[in-house]
Amino acid sequence: MGTAHRPTLRLAPAPQKPRTPFKFFRRLADEPTRGLRVPANAKVLLVDDSKFLRMTNERALSRAGFEVSTAADGEEALRVANDQLPDIILLDMMLPKISGPDVLKALKANPATMDIPVIVLTSLSQRNEQKLVSEGAAAYFEKSSLELDKNSGRLAATVEAVLGRVNQQKNLDPRLRALAARKGR
Repeated sequence: MGTAHRPTLRLAPAPQKPRTPFKFFRRLADEPTRGLRVPANAKVLLVDDSKFLRMTNERALSRAGFEVSTAADGEEALRVANDQLPDIILLDMMLPKISGPDVLKALKANPATMDIPVIVLTSLSQRNEQKLVSEGAAAYFEKSSLELDKNSGRLAATVEAVLGRVNQQKNLDPRLRALAARKGR
């Protein structure tokens, strides 16, 4: 009896990852997110004057397991941020009452909200990246690349990635301080 011949299985090369429509401003965020922990039911404040985009993004983020609060203008955003202290804020730049850039500056100037990461939702081009970084944004997401039906998961993934990086940094900081204290003795 002869041995059975097994056919060789050949796998097609892995498809190239599509370019993501968001960009992180810190190099740390360019690394893979495997193993990072994001708090269950993380609180997200979604600030957008477009009722349609607000409801669509709120639904997508809720489905992804986030606890979502919303605000339709800059004044409401600052009030809700101070009252609820969310884990992360998604902030449109074009807002009534108080503009997005002014909301971002106010959030970063307030000791109660200064450490909350802010993802800027913008229709503006990448040209504004440096300005957003200097004003305290953790990431930006171009609205033009957000195809509501197909890519709503990308927004949730961006939120997850930023929260994961923030949590990783929070866990790392005490260890670094302890190490520095031991070396300083």
